[in-house]
Amino acid sequence: QVQLVESGGGLVQDGGSLRLSCAASGRPISGFAMGWFRQAPGKEREFVAGISYSGGSTDYADSVKGRFSISRDDAKNAVYLQMYSLKPEDTAVYYCAAEPLGYLGHAIKYSGDDYEYWGQGTQVTVSS
Repeated sequence: QVQLVESGGGLVQDGGSLRLSCAASGRPISGFAMGWFRQAPGKEREFVAGISYSGGSTDYADSVKGRFSISRDDAKNAVYLQMYSLKPEDTAVYYCAAEPLGYLGHAIKYSGDDYEYWGQGTQVTVSS
């Protein structure tokens, strides 16, 4: 069993930055594919960023490319999402997700159904 706890969310102005952290416990996440998703009020959950089990591959939703960066530190059992140039449309609850069988299939998992473990989320609000 893996527990994921997100932190780092908050209220920021348009154009600001935040760094989200996802702390994992219960098992080492080395070998896990990891991802960040978000869900805005009244909208479906959407993929934001993913990182392969090795950390060698990353990918992003088109809406955040060039502004967000995902990274992992397996020694700390953590994953991060650095967010720059935040926009009001980035306002959402952000969730960290983990897939133990990261070495199977595509290196980046784009669907929420591909992840076994989820955190409870952290709110990000960008004011205009």
